[in-house]
Amino acid sequence: MRVRRDSAVGEQDPDGGRKTAEATKGTPVKEEPTARAKGAAEEKPEPAGEAAAGGTGSAGKTAPAEKAAAGPAGKKKAAARKPASAGRATAGKSAPVRRARAAEKPLAAPEKGTAAVKDAPARTVAGPAGNESRTALVRRARRINRELAEVYPYAHPELDFENPFQLVVATVLSAQTTDLRVNQTTPALFAKYPTPEDLAAANPEEVEEILRPTGFFRAKTKSVIGLSKVLVEEFGGEVPGRLEDLVKLPGVGRKTAFVVLGNAFGRPGITVDTHFQRLVRRWRWTEETDPDKIEAAVGALFPKSDWTDLSHHVIWHGRRICHARKPACGACPIAPLCPAYGEGETDPEKAKKLLKYEKGGFPGQRLKPPQAYLDAGGRPAPPLGAG
Repeated sequence: MRVRRDSAVGEQDPDGGRKTAEATKGTPVKEEPTARAKGAAEEKPEPAGEAAAGGTGSAGKTAPAEKAAAGPAGKKKAAARKPASAGRATAGKSAPVRRARAAEKPLAAPEKGTAAVKDAPARTVAGPAGNESRTALVRRARRINRELAEVYPYAHPELDFENPFQLVVATVLSAQTTDLRVNQTTPALFAKYPTPEDLAAANPEEVEEILRPTGFFRAKTKSVIGLSKVLVEEFGGEVPGRLEDLVKLPGVGRKTAFVVLGNAFGRPGITVDTHFQRLVRRWRWTEETDPDKIEAAVGALFPKSDWTDLSHHVIWHGRRICHARKPACGACPIAPLCPAYGEGETDPEKAKKLLKYEKGGFPGQRLKPPQAYLDAGGRPAPPLGAG
């Protein structure tokens, strides 16, 4: 078949050319460049007329001299059309592949999340919470807590206190101010009113004057005098050790109650302050914004025995490294586990300048910190008015 077709196409007889053209009129366009014709072109050079006739159906009507003259041009046009059609076919096949790759891009670990952390493999950078199984989330959360325990082995409540009464009063006063300011204020308060009975009978104006440096001093005076009265009247002057009793005291909510239970009575509790809320959402442990729901969600990730120390670790990290506006990502020990890595400064040298308290070589918040803190290089806070 191939020999007869080649001979017919290559004939110089005008009649033969017409016959060929007429024979090809009914042939579908898609069959023009057949595999056999391609194979014949590769195996044996064809006459100029054949290339011209194979290119279009009207080539057969052209005079023999014209066909010979148009041969090379026809070849070039046919050659130009073949790559174009091949390119369209290739593009058609590869288009879905490109779409699939584009869809996969958000799932990849952020490049900046690993580039600035030395020796941090890409697979250790946490992905979005939506792509993380419950088991993976629990493992990542507990690993972060273990890492923070090594960074802050001396973590403790940053309020100075000697007994449960002092702790509950100091915690109430810490609202809307720093622990440092509270620690600088309470020595004068407890020197004058050392017991619940003394504070319950205090002159409000005198207490207000002492508490003025903490801000909102009138409301805080009302709270500390009020809770002292309740302790005297309902609990015999002793701070109760149950959550349901503590939250009955004026100015005491769940956060304050868990601070007291965990640090004065050794009963596990999660302290959901502003630092804790911010970090657990940044780490994508939970998307909740309500403190009670955050407490429940995070508590479910850890054994109950870890709750108090976990609270210290998270709060300390938030105060020293993982700041609200500009976290020191480049100096963060848990950067490979953090899905928010890169929100802050990633350059190690610049990040070091953002560190606070003992991590940055500055005094801490307690005037009387534990010995373990001092042994680790921590420094006591200065008294009120000392700088």
